[in-house]
Amino acid sequence: MLKRLTMAKRLAFLAFILVLPVTTMAENYKIGVVNAVKVLEKAPQAAEAKKRLEKEFAGRDKKLVAAQKALKQKEDKLAKDGAIMSEAERKKLERQVLSERRELKRKQDEFREDLNFRRNEEFGKIQKKIVQAIKKISKEGKYDLIVGEGVIYASPKVDITNKVIEELKKIK
Repeated sequence: MLKRLTMAKRLAFLAFILVLPVTTMAENYKIGVVNAVKVLEKAPQAAEAKKRLEKEFAGRDKKLVAAQKALKQKEDKLAKDGAIMSEAERKKLERQVLSERRELKRKQDEFREDLNFRRNEEFGKIQKKIVQAIKKISKEGKYDLIVGEGVIYASPKVDITNKVIEELKKIK
């Protein structure tokens, strides 16, 4: 029994000795965490990009909304007055509604594609600036590792998100 107890103590001591250097080494690394979503929400470049996109696409958006309203009026007229219209008049309006619906859908799809393309362009520019800011903070703060995606928890001690946002405010 005594022999087993001393063997268990030896194994525990050996495990402690083996784990100690790993723990000591881990304490020498400086790690930072960046919350990418928060950076994108608070970055001044993101707000500027959003304004540029809104300005660039506002005219087309207004035209699409007006076309939707006009189509809705024709659909309502067809639903309301279709029964009392002549056959030729009703068929003409039905073809017109169908044609305008197709054209509107095509224009909406084009609009979405163009908007997504431009949004991705703007986002790419912002990403480059974010990486630039993170690299600068990493070098100045002598970080060994900066983690972004996939972090479940990070203490405020290692969270450098606000530093990145402040750095982005300096970059224009």
